[in-house]
Amino acid sequence: MNIHEILKYLPHRYPLLLVDRVISIDAGKSIVALKNVSINEPFFAGHFPHHPVMPGVLIVEALAQAAALLTLKTEENTRKEDSVYYFVGIDGVRFKKPVTAGDQLILKATIDRQIKGLWKYSVRAEVDDQLVTEAKLMCTARGV
Repeated sequence: MNIHEILKYLPHRYPLLLVDRVISIDAGKSIVALKNVSINEPFFAGHFPHHPVMPGVLIVEALAQAAALLTLKTEENTRKEDSVYYFVGIDGVRFKKPVTAGDQLILKATIDRQIKGLWKYSVRAEVDDQLVTEAKLMCTARGV
């Protein structure tokens, strides 16, 4: 999926749209997406001016957006038009290495299970094939 297709699925917009491309997707199973981390990101002005590091909370948000894309593609033919997917929980988050300007963040999500509208995922973010963040996420759909 290119950015134009992503914009059709996710309600997020600049500066909170954190997925630039979907590299591969296996609906109902897994997704691999990417975020190009540019020095022009608005958060780098204050985090940190002399050592730009992507905030961990935004890495987790990028992973949640990739997981949401996976769910939206999985439910493409059955989801309600007014549904919004909310990030509702996180467990076991670990930050292994900092993500800095110029990095290409590879976002991976696998569906662990789906029960009564609650989706659980295993997620991981990598830079240069090295793990930078991992967690278990939960999301759910709600009508607006």
